[in-house]
Amino acid sequence: MLGSKRKLDDPDGPTKAFAEQKEQAKVLKLGEEPAERIEGGVNYIEIDGKSCTHEVVWPRGVDGCKDAPGKSPVPPPLEFPFKLDPFQQTAINCLELGDSVLVSAHTSAGKTVVAQYACAMAIRDKTRIIYTSPLKALSNQKYRELYEQFEDVGLLTGDSTINPDATCLVVTTEVLRCMLYQMDDIVREIKCVVFDEIHYLRDKDRGVVWEECLILLPKQARCIFLSATVPNAREFALWFSTVHEAQCHVVYTEYRPVPLQHYLFPMGADGLYMVIDERNIFRDDNFQKAMSEVTGESVAKQLKLKKDINNREQDDADIFKLVKMILQRNYDPVIVFAFSKKDCEALALQLSQIDVNENQEKKLVEGIFSSAVECLSEKDRQLPQVTQMLPMLKRGIGVHHSGLLPIVKEVIEILFQEGLLKVLFATETFSTGLNMPAKTVVFAGARKFDGGKFRFLYSGEYIQMSGRAGRRGLDDRGIVILMTDKSMDTAVCRDLLRGGALPLLSEFRLSYNMIINMMRLEDKKPSDIIKLSFRQFLCERSIPKLQEKAKELKEQIDSIQIEDEEKVAKYLKWKKQRKDLKAVARSMLAKPKYCLPFLQPGRLVRLVQPEPETGEHQAGAGAQDEELEEEEIWAGVVNFQKVKKTEQGVKDASDRVVDVDCEYLVDVLVKCKPSEANTGTKMVAAGGIEGDPEVIGVPLQYIDGLSKVRMYMPKDLRPSKARKTAMQSIGEAVKRLQSSSGDVPLLDPESDMKVSDSKFRKLRRKLDHIETLLADEDLVNQGEFGENVKRFKARRELQESLEGVNKELEAAGSMIFKSELKARQRVLRRMGFVDSDGVVLKKGQVALGFNSSDELVLTDMLFNGDFSNLEPNQIAAACACFIWKEGSEKKDLKLPSEVVDILRVVRGSAQRVGQVCAQCKAIDSEEAFLAKFRPELMEAVMAWSKGGAFTDVIKMVDVYEGSLVRAMRQLCQVISDLEVAVSVMGESTLLDQVRKARETIQRDVMFAASLYL
Repeated sequence: MLGSKRKLDDPDGPTKAFAEQKEQAKVLKLGEEPAERIEGGVNYIEIDGKSCTHEVVWPRGVDGCKDAPGKSPVPPPLEFPFKLDPFQQTAINCLELGDSVLVSAHTSAGKTVVAQYACAMAIRDKTRIIYTSPLKALSNQKYRELYEQFEDVGLLTGDSTINPDATCLVVTTEVLRCMLYQMDDIVREIKCVVFDEIHYLRDKDRGVVWEECLILLPKQARCIFLSATVPNAREFALWFSTVHEAQCHVVYTEYRPVPLQHYLFPMGADGLYMVIDERNIFRDDNFQKAMSEVTGESVAKQLKLKKDINNREQDDADIFKLVKMILQRNYDPVIVFAFSKKDCEALALQLSQIDVNENQEKKLVEGIFSSAVECLSEKDRQLPQVTQMLPMLKRGIGVHHSGLLPIVKEVIEILFQEGLLKVLFATETFSTGLNMPAKTVVFAGARKFDGGKFRFLYSGEYIQMSGRAGRRGLDDRGIVILMTDKSMDTAVCRDLLRGGALPLLSEFRLSYNMIINMMRLEDKKPSDIIKLSFRQFLCERSIPKLQEKAKELKEQIDSIQIEDEEKVAKYLKWKKQRKDLKAVARSMLAKPKYCLPFLQPGRLVRLVQPEPETGEHQAGAGAQDEELEEEEIWAGVVNFQKVKKTEQGVKDASDRVVDVDCEYLVDVLVKCKPSEANTGTKMVAAGGIEGDPEVIGVPLQYIDGLSKVRMYMPKDLRPSKARKTAMQSIGEAVKRLQSSSGDVPLLDPESDMKVSDSKFRKLRRKLDHIETLLADEDLVNQGEFGENVKRFKARRELQESLEGVNKELEAAGSMIFKSELKARQRVLRRMGFVDSDGVVLKKGQVALGFNSSDELVLTDMLFNGDFSNLEPNQIAAACACFIWKEGSEKKDLKLPSEVVDILRVVRGSAQRVGQVCAQCKAIDSEEAFLAKFRPELMEAVMAWSKGGAFTDVIKMVDVYEGSLVRAMRQLCQVISDLEVAVSVMGESTLLDQVRKARETIQRDVMFAASLYL
């Protein structure tokens, strides 16, 4: 990071760079002496033991001044009641120069100071500043904070508009995007834009909005990027400076105002283990002790606790025990992060016997809560979520997740900020937003669902959330406690604790709205925004490394010489065929009707190793090498069971989550070793590899053979001694049978298992033929044959790698999304949104009104007259199809006939659009496209639009109250977009109906005003 040895985007990370080059650096005194560069153009600044680095990043091809800026002689527009840290003062100096700056620092380090100073500068200089945030709720909070400080502050979100002519305007990123495309008058006045939480750029769903904004901003606007620590800060700054043809400063610090201590708490154990101290030193001895508690003898105790969880005393629960200890040691307030709404509430219920608030605090809680809910109607104040929350809050315990009513969630935030909540159970979203730190942060687990699959936390996510620990000026250190269980391997846990922050990556993608907007703008083309994207920049940056890699691979391939290459290739081809035929045979034999009658406890079974890249349950370690003899893996059957499908996924006998789609799992005793992958599963130890006996669940398709041999299997295999003894007996039996009979006798599929499928008999004949070919002594008994096979395999792997690198090079050297752009433009021409010359037609102008839903289908419905004959409540119900994404679609959903008719209209339009998109190759599947338009919310929306009560409407959908409110607010945005589109069409009658549709849903608790406004 410092000097010529490392840059800010060094994969080794900035921490190591600090340690290596600190001695070389000249300590600079901000504002007193001119900054002096050290080697490489990076300035190292340290004051009172607090340090940061500064670098000026110029556009490619420009070599400008790289000095750290000195303190401005102009009187500051804002004085702070504390001494600024070096990174804060350095960033402020950059602002006074009139330049853009990226500030990268840990959570709660004080990045907001820079934004506050920028607002004060805008008021002083009589210019306009925009403050963007990723969430509406965060925008409301930030508006409140800035308004209390400056007053000349406005707010623009999809829900609220306050003082839009203010000097400092707080907006959501989506609102800023619309303003930039529409060339709003405000855009011409912008002199500075603050992008809070810029690391949202890597958000899969909404990161593209940030990127569009950054590309479309006027050249005269300077930007302030506030980010958590990212290893490639300089790379992002280089992209921005290239796009805007202006320098960008990078101010980076690893300094934490409050140092952290990290502890492990093995579930089922009795103590805490400090694994990282306040000096950021990893204590490996404590780490090993903690993990041995998880994987060793305490596992039996842990399994027993899991089975008896419903019968045990409350104070035996792990979370109860841990929170009680935290409170006794005065480590509160504490935030307990859980990764589902249900887990948050279940954990909070386990503390029903804990009361940490004094009587005076209880009165304050009740007063604040009562004042907050006064804006609700009498009936809404009787909602279960409102009435049941207050008793818990009065005890000093709260929950915070997206399923809460917004007004309840906000009052919980206010109570926590006021110190009236000592224990808060929260989901990950609480780590983003206003500075609401606690003394202690607890992770109730480390596994989360990311929208596609269950996985362990990334180290960057852990860093972000753990940064909430430690209150500046109140705590001398912050406490972070990670609760671990058997599902977390040692390697996974170590990587989580010691890993680095996530880099800034691009989630840029195309949309029809973006393409039409770019075609509408004068002297602009859709390809322009693609070429300027961060994703395209990263691709181009990768070309030199890819070229070097391709050269190295080519040299390695040329250096490998193979004798009798034709014979080796033929041999490996037959081995591959045998492997594929065996896999087909296994899938045929894996049917429960053939296998289950023979899965008695003690039967010896032979396992096969699955391919690691499939992401399936790992019954074995690594892929089978078809050119080498496969090592046999023998295990003993313990039991079999139908899989348990839980919220965390499919679970095996040890309550371990397995990522596999199967009907049955066979619990087997087998020798295992820790997984090298970040999966948390156990890997079978093949061949002579050492491992510990474990009971794991394997799918039927991973059983390669059922033996005729049954052995005694102890009933209780929880003690490690019992598992080792049983595993030793299995190993000895296999050795005796192999030495005496040549192999372990297997059940014959036809005569023993009664497989009568003619396809299976044909398959066996093919296998026998392949085995005959492979047994050719002239082929395999040559002296160097085995070595030639290894060399052939090595060269083939290198060739495959070279092919992959060449494909990456080809892609990096051309424009990304080129074929997709052409396909989408074909769709727009064929559907009449643009003409053959790319001129945007009336249909395209209408489509631009839709920013929050499928513009093609909604525009098609408008021009087809589908909305014209609908009542306001029916219009609202139709729009509800475009927003619902909760869970998976219900197949047995029963809808009223009126709703079914509306759904038929929506899906009819979607089918027309889907057919055109498929013909133009803009989508892969019409079925997947149609599946996006889901009906689960339609009946509830219609009932609410007709004036139904919230208590009745919530019963129509199986979701949390907060999820329904969030969906209704999204629906309101879709209907607002529809208003804009209809006004462009000039349909006054339909416009009145759409306006009424919005007004019928925009009421009561669904749209209660934010407490921050």
